[in-house]
Amino acid sequence: VMMFITKKKPSSLSAEAYRRLRTNIKLYSEEKPLKTIVITSSIRGEGKSTVTQNLAYILSKDESKVLIIDCNLRKPSMHSMFSIENNVGLTDVLSGSCDLEKAIKNIEESLFLITSGSIVDKPSEILGSDSMKELLESVSNNFDYIIIDTSSILVVSDTLLLATQTDATIIVANAKKTTTNVLKQGYRQLIESKVNVIGTVLNNCNKSIDNKYYGYYERDRGNKHKKWKG
Repeated sequence: VMMFITKKKPSSLSAEAYRRLRTNIKLYSEEKPLKTIVITSSIRGEGKSTVTQNLAYILSKDESKVLIIDCNLRKPSMHSMFSIENNVGLTDVLSGSCDLEKAIKNIEESLFLITSGSIVDKPSEILGSDSMKELLESVSNNFDYIIIDTSSILVVSDTLLLATQTDATIIVANAKKTTTNVLKQGYRQLIESKVNVIGTVLNNCNKSIDNKYYGYYERDRGNKHKKWKG
């Protein structure tokens, strides 16, 4: 599977879908600044980490300084997706055993990553802590976008704790796996927690051979309803 399609196939329909998602985020930001964005899904295996990686990369190619934070402490994947070590990361910073600057790894040019770090016993407590809130405030001063990879909504409470502290949330669904009922359950939990859900990315739609990660985004603004398909 080609995970990093925006870099390896920049002219593909999938890469264009990510560029359209970037455009929609920037348009939304004109009304209300969106700096910290959570990427999640209802259940596991829907492709949220792939969306995190590709969206962050495409944002960084538009003169924006972008930081990815791997907040999926139960099953982290960002370090392996970018082929770097997970020797120090988020949990080490939050525990005070590592400086923030040391944990931020430069992937390329304007793209940076904080990996998940050492394994911890209680991820929810750490992600919902004041230290996490302070970390987000700190990196917000130095980056244009902070893209946060998280656990699935219906599996653990970690994501809801994070999403309430951030500017926006995007929920990822898999066209071949996610049922309407499961997606609605995920949305319901987010909305009940008063999370700012700005859209949905539907991947694994086989519209064409190269279009493995076909994008879909929609949002409501008052009585106006806008949507686009990549």
